[in-house]
Order: sequence, then structure tokens, then C-alpha cells
Amino acid sequence: MGLLDGLKSILGTKAEADATRDADPEDLFGMSTAYVTMEADLGYAPTGDAALCFADVDNTDFQDAMAEVEAILEAGEVDTGTTADFTTDEHGYDWIVLHDDGFEDLVTSIHFAADTLIEARYGSRLLAAVFAFERERDGQLVYWVYSFRRGAYYPFAPKADESHEREASAEFKLDSNLDGELTVEPDKEYWYPLWPDRPGNHPWE
Repeated sequence: MGLLDGLKSILGTKAEADATRDADPEDLFGMSTAYVTMEADLGYAPTGDAALCFADVDNTDFQDAMAEVEAILEAGEVDTGTTADFTTDEHGYDWIVLHDDGFEDLVTSIHFAADTLIEARYGSRLLAAVFAFERERDGQLVYWVYSFRRGAYYPFAPKADESHEREASAEFKLDSNLDGELTVEPDKEYWYPLWPDRPGNHPWE
């Protein structure tokens, strides 16, 4: 699924060593206003999906932290309608995948999950938060990816075919319009692609 083997290097230790600023889970709240610009000004509507990618730890303390995340997300479903799935991809990365038509609820839930792991001293295991959008005129999927190791966002617009090519013009447009509203990664070396298994799928599918 989704991620290629190089993700750990790009979003992991290499990214952390080269980072120009520390990650801050409060950065995630930037999406609470950015999604309005995405839809109103650029024609990209939220799909109702977002996900948190992290590397698992095989110890009881980490599993307790994950149990806390799962319990609170489950309890919150009654109030917000946000549903959560927990999955592992074929490269061994874990995902918390959230679904909600209310975008701000998605942001709040992603922030909660990330902040809980950080408070439990597992912030180093967080790789990325991914927010999905769909271009209204043709259904093209695009993503804003927050790299926890870089402390910055970047756009990812995969072409809707099997070429494993990106829509560079779409990414440039997202960058130029949202830079300033979001902290956008200035070094495109770290705009790492999160290819889905099949065209039209999300990276975590």
C-alpha cells in the first residue's frame, strides 16, 4: 500500500537531521482555514478523509498510548460523527484514517491523535498527516502532507493513471496560493510522493 521504501529516509531520520524548524502539532490547525481557500479560491473540495502515518513501537507503553487514542476517537464519534480506521500498510507503517464531512472535525481529531503520541513521548514515531481534496472540475485527487520531521507542509498531486507521475502545475498552484497560510516546505527534495496502490485510491489504501 501507499508508501515506498524511501519514506523512512525522506520523512524520517534524514528529514529530521536536515529540518529547519521543529514540528509543532499546532501547525495542523492551519488546515482549518486553508481548506476554505482550497475550496473557495482554487476549486478543491475536501473528500472527507484525512490520515496520520506513524511507525509502530513494540512495547506496552506505546500500545497503551494507542489504546487511549482509539478510545477517545471512538467516544468522540458520538459528538462529531468522525469515524476512525486503524490499518498497517505493506511497508509496515501504521495509519489512523479518519472520515468526516466536517473538515474541522477531521483536523481536531488528527491533532488529538498526534498530540497524544507526542505527550506519551512518541513524537519521533510520527511521520506525516495527510489531508485529501478533490478537484471539483474533474475529480483529481490532491493532498496536503504535513511532515512531522520537517515541521512543514507540501502538496502532492498524483496523476490519475498508472504512470507514477505528478501534476507539477497543480502542486505549483497549491504552493503559490497557500504558502503563507500554511508553512510550506521550501526544499522540493522533501515533497515526497505517497503513491497509492491503484490510481484513484488514497495513499493509505
